[in-house]
Amino acid sequence: MNSLEWESLCDGCGRCCLLKFQDVDTGRVVYTDVSCRLLDTGSCRCRSYARRTRLVPECLDLRKEDPAVFGTLPSTCAYRLLHEGSDLPEWHPLITGDPDSVHDAGISVRGKATSEEFVHPEDLEGRDVKWPR
Repeated sequence: MNSLEWESLCDGCGRCCLLKFQDVDTGRVVYTDVSCRLLDTGSCRCRSYARRTRLVPECLDLRKEDPAVFGTLPSTCAYRLLHEGSDLPEWHPLITGDPDSVHDAGISVRGKATSEEFVHPEDLEGRDVKWPR
């Protein structure tokens, strides 16, 4: 798969850009409603995609990650679904031809997330999300 095809798998939901915690005992990943400072919460796109891993060292570059990391991605993520051998969901922009279909389906973080710029780190507890993952 070339780079353009790889990048087109991203549905633009912004869920992978949410701050998350992993329970050390269970391995369960808990997502918050607080996004990385680089995420434009209106468009659900990174403001500095090409430089993101330099600006935010914990940001993932999925092409370089161990495949085990795919299991920590949201259950709706195309990268995770394809890794698990599943099909893309019917609302995915590659299926619909419409980049807004992810927002129309209610999958994206548009209108649901707050940038970490506006949340004190001590206030992250209790901000876990209950949306379908």
